[in-house]
Amino acid sequence: MMTEITKLRKILHQNPELSGKEFKTAKTIAAYLKIQNPDELLENLGIGTGIIAVYHPELEIKKTVMFRCELDALPIQEINGFDYRSAVNGISHKCGHDGHMSILCDFAKKLSLQKLKHTKIILLFQPSEENGEGALSIFNDPRFKTFKPNFVFALHNLPGFPHHEIVVKNNTFSCAVHSIIIKLFGRTAHAGEPHNGENPALAISQIITEFNKKNQPDIQKENFTILTPIYLNMGTEDYGISAGYGEVHYTIRRAVNSEMRALEKELEEVAKTTAHQFKLKAEVSWTQRFSANENNPVAVNLVREAAKSCSFMLTEQKVPFSWGEDFGVFTENYPGAMFGLGSGLHTPNLHNPDYDWPDEITKTGAEIFYKISQLIDAQ
Repeated sequence: MMTEITKLRKILHQNPELSGKEFKTAKTIAAYLKIQNPDELLENLGIGTGIIAVYHPELEIKKTVMFRCELDALPIQEINGFDYRSAVNGISHKCGHDGHMSILCDFAKKLSLQKLKHTKIILLFQPSEENGEGALSIFNDPRFKTFKPNFVFALHNLPGFPHHEIVVKNNTFSCAVHSIIIKLFGRTAHAGEPHNGENPALAISQIITEFNKKNQPDIQKENFTILTPIYLNMGTEDYGISAGYGEVHYTIRRAVNSEMRALEKELEEVAKTTAHQFKLKAEVSWTQRFSANENNPVAVNLVREAAKSCSFMLTEQKVPFSWGEDFGVFTENYPGAMFGLGSGLHTPNLHNPDYDWPDEITKTGAEIFYKISQLIDAQ
């Protein structure tokens, strides 16, 4: 028999929305939460679609703990054939955010039935994780700033790990990711007289060469760094014109936030120095910043203790995951942890067009969140 949480998850799956446009998703979540009788329900947070449900304890508040999930889907065409497949052309839940939402909704139901003694629980349904804008928009919302959580937690489902397995790691769980846009302004000239202009081709070539020298792709070694060229543009298909403008975009990955900030300065200097060398003007900007999730040791130990108490399998991850996750905004500012929930050894990978959330792990996620809350409440 399908549970109400599974039905909710399939409704969310069938009606996905992109980052910043999660209006129907937010309404669906808010409607469900109202039935679960939170003490506070805040809507239209952050960029406009964030939701927070607050459950007060029975007695005096001694701790405040936040748990977070994500609302947004991806611009990927689903190829699954089941009856609840995405009804929106070119958009689907291929990162499991529909499942993450269902976990927090099931957790809300648990809290409505059994309050904690001294711990206030904040359930954050965050928009725009996929483009890195959502967590920061929530963090900067004046209504959120009043909460001041003692701990923050989030999980991410992990294909390739057995169902229900809890995956933890000290220090960095997921890497810092930031994307750089370098625009180079020169002057066009006749292709037969390129010396009368400033063509950005050689500058672009040199920037690529210098950036490539900074790669250290072995995540098991120090100074892990991946610089991936994403986009190049220069000139037009007019063969009598020497180009006067070009741009190059890269996505950068590092395991530690401080190391990322140092590398950002180095890359900007390379771009500007190279531009000056070739008599070009450089404009450098950054986009889609994902801070590394640097786990607090006390918070990670709480996850470990909760997993053992619930008799869930526990795996210690040896190296950080190379993908970015904007929950890092919260772990930069509050003690907290992100951890993994195994979603199946043979489940399609995240962001694949045939991925689907395995509903059997929803209860597992809600149970470990609730157990973490109980452990903190008992301190």
